[in-house]
Amino acid sequence: MTSRARLIGIDPGLRFTGWGVVDVDGNRLIHVADGVIATDGDEPVPARLCALYDALTALIQTHKPSEAAVEETYVNRNGSSTLKLGYARGVALLAPALEGLSVSEYGAMSVKRAVVGTGAATKDQVEMMVRRLLPTATIRRTDASDALAVAICHAHHRANTLRIEAGLQSALARAAGERR
Repeated sequence: MTSRARLIGIDPGLRFTGWGVVDVDGNRLIHVADGVIATDGDEPVPARLCALYDALTALIQTHKPSEAAVEETYVNRNGSSTLKLGYARGVALLAPALEGLSVSEYGAMSVKRAVVGTGAATKDQVEMMVRRLLPTATIRRTDASDALAVAICHAHHRANTLRIEAGLQSALARAAGERR
């Protein structure tokens, strides 16, 4: 794992799926693209899932991210809505996996904490911080800012992983040197 990467964040939904692509270079985040995939509510669910899959696959092939991150689904009181959201989330996990990407998952509170500093942040606070961190972002819907927030969260987690790996390699090298 290198410190440079292109990441795609996905905020799944059956009606609107947000997506955002960022480049990471060390601690630098660079906005690449963002948007929303909208499916036709008059179409049957299988057709909408196919449209979502096709659009995500096309985005991945166009932007060529090296890793993907998907927001975890929250359960609400409407079982039917939760189930449909789960379908969309399944497609959001499957499309990048079939394209050979590693896929990470983050809960909404983890995403908010990584971007705003508190898991209790509002959608407006998340969008404001995303705009501050990625000033060239063209965010037109909250779904896109949420997806960019997922990508930012993944960038922070991967930076921590890189630091831990570097520390372990350093410790192993010191231990090997002491044995000689």
